Amino acid sequence: MLDINKIRADFPILSQKVNGKPLVYFDNGATSQKPQVVIDAISKYYQEINANIHRGVHTLSQLATDAYEISRGKIQNHINAKFAHEVLFTSGTTHGINLVTNGFASILKPGDEVLVSALEHHSNIVPWQMLCEKTGATLRVIPMNADGELMMSEYDKLLSNKTKVVTVNHISNALGTVNPIKYMIDKAHEVGAAILIDGAQAVPHLKPNVQELDCDFYAFSGHKMCGPTGTGILYGKEAWLNKLPPYQGGGEMIKEVTFEKTTYADLPHKFEAGTPNIAGGIVLGTAVDYLNEVGFENIQQQEKELLEHATQRLLEIEGLKIFGTSAAKTSVVSFNIEGIHPYDIGTIIDKLGIAVRTGHHCAQPIMNFFCIPGTIRASFAFYNTKEEIDVMVEAIKKAQLMLS
Repeated sequence: MLDINKIRADFPILSQKVNGKPLVYFDNGATSQKPQVVIDAISKYYQEINANIHRGVHTLSQLATDAYEISRGKIQNHINAKFAHEVLFTSGTTHGINLVTNGFASILKPGDEVLVSALEHHSNIVPWQMLCEKTGATLRVIPMNADGELMMSEYDKLLSNKTKVVTVNHISNALGTVNPIKYMIDKAHEVGAAILIDGAQAVPHLKPNVQELDCDFYAFSGHKMCGPTGTGILYGKEAWLNKLPPYQGGGEMIKEVTFEKTTYADLPHKFEAGTPNIAGGIVLGTAVDYLNEVGFENIQQQEKELLEHATQRLLEIEGLKIFGTSAAKTSVVSFNIEGIHPYDIGTIIDKLGIAVRTGHHCAQPIMNFFCIPGTIRASFAFYNTKEEIDVMVEAIKKAQLMLS
């Protein structure tokens, strides 16, 4: 059971006012807020051990290197990767997906197929489109139904010996749908396909066990799980990471360089060219520690209650429609009010201190499916409260009256 007052006290931004009103932050799907321990850890790095890593014999470089690799180990344990070198530091989910698609450019050929789900964020569509344009492979789409659920019967039909890669998000950023990824992983492997899971929206709410899932790749961002911006992780099975070519060339990712030939470093450094976001990588481990201290069972229980309360309260509003009604869902309510543009609602309730996101949420194919320009999206975190939801509902009712 969470002590919500204690939890909220960990996040200094939550105590401020916006437009003269107490901040109600319901844009966690875009980025989470940061606890004081994370903010302090960033400052501590720059004040005490700022140095480049892996290359120096001096004390600060060794301290920074140790802290960076300890963080990698924390994340390995958190996601239950078999080896620490299967955990690659990236700048975020988009970076991780592009790293994988770049690698598959040397593997795919005309006639091969890539399956992508209809529920994807643009960052898990566009890189695969670019890959298919480059290689002559074909992009096929796993369709969704009116509840915002992927149609597994259609997925099964799409799979064949032509399928080389499947890519799907763990949880939809636009609708909150939790996808049946274990089933999808097992089915992909039956036809010999690799599968990448976009875990950006999942890692704030649950601990992915990559060995149990048996996924080939799992990408996520640090900034959505109480960590710094510009941080992320790509997990890849050792065999796949050894098979893929490097994504970028430069320092750190080499074993030996001559003007005639370069040989590449072992994992994970093969994919970590140049000076990384050292502070960010270290502090991502701090954020993971914080979330585990709060406890994912506690997080899930709190967010389940918030989602149920928000759904119930929002449906009291006349003309309000929720998009994404899957039984398997978490922490997101995406909705519109009949006759009112979502942007107008978002702008008015911002004046009352309430932060929600409006628009297509970088998921235009989903909006096209529902024949709408976008939605109002309220996305919750464990530090939010039912009282904040009640404030949002009353604010929406006021906005509705103003705009009617």
